[in-house]
Amino acid sequence: MDEMYMRLALKEAYKAFSTCEVPIGAIVVHDGKIIGRGYNKRETTKDPTSHAEIIAIKEASQYLSGWRLLDSTMYVTLEPCAMCAGAILNSRIDRLVIGAMDLKRGCCGSVMNLLNNPHFNHIVDITYGVLEEECSLLIKKFFKDLRKNK
Repeated sequence: MDEMYMRLALKEAYKAFSTCEVPIGAIVVHDGKIIGRGYNKRETTKDPTSHAEIIAIKEASQYLSGWRLLDSTMYVTLEPCAMCAGAILNSRIDRLVIGAMDLKRGCCGSVMNLLNNPHFNHIVDITYGVLEEECSLLIKKFFKDLRKNK
């Protein structure tokens, strides 16, 4: 099931790729239904908070008519940054499934892990490496193409 949903998150990432955005995609699943989708739109919106995870969380919150996304799972193609990890904590998402790790900015296990800090009032269960190679290759291709076109 995790691979199926990660493939859908990858579809979101490809949308970002097609618009020259860093190709990161996220979906939120609740009771077996996708209730939020997002892909990076920072360049398009000129908004530093337009990350895939934030967009998916906002959509899921609208769907559930509340900010608590209890009993929900987020699938994201790249390990969330500090801002997105904070949003995941604050929205009370129960589980996070990550494709590729972000060794420079990741805050769910790489640089640090905000989601399993016992000082916070919420702990998120994390699964790593689902379709990791596909998620990683997409990011690498994006930056390779970007350097080639400069």
